[in-house]
Amino acid sequence: MEISQEKVVSRDIIALLEEHLADMHATSPPESVHALDVNALQAKDICFFTARENGVLLGCVAVKQLSASDAELKSMRTSHAARNRGVGAALLNAALAFCKQQKYSSLSLETGTQDYFSAAHRLYHRHGFSDCGPFGNYHDDPHSRFMTIAIA
Repeated sequence: MEISQEKVVSRDIIALLEEHLADMHATSPPESVHALDVNALQAKDICFFTARENGVLLGCVAVKQLSASDAELKSMRTSHAARNRGVGAALLNAALAFCKQQKYSSLSLETGTQDYFSAAHRLYHRHGFSDCGPFGNYHDDPHSRFMTIAIA
């Protein structure tokens, strides 16, 4: 598996992100969906990573700069065919390494509270994330769970 930075332009990336958005809208009320669309993921303050094996897209994750010292994890997604193969962990490790390289002091995320997100919750906890309150422009929402990790 190869993790690399890519631009959000190829068909396979766009299809995976559209699937991600569709699932977010299917599991959460519209006002609680904070996933970014393809255009938003092309912003200058976002670094986008993919996991590929023999050219096949396995998953993606984005890191959005919130300030000089803080970042947010966005658009974490593993393809259905690649689930339970360590792709999410590899992507999360790449995001954490990038944040350390950029000298961020924290990486935070927003995810859903529904059972659909339980595998993601376990992944984040295994990597040292802990629950926190809303950050950035977020507010309390019964459908949102906020987590953060200090970057050493």
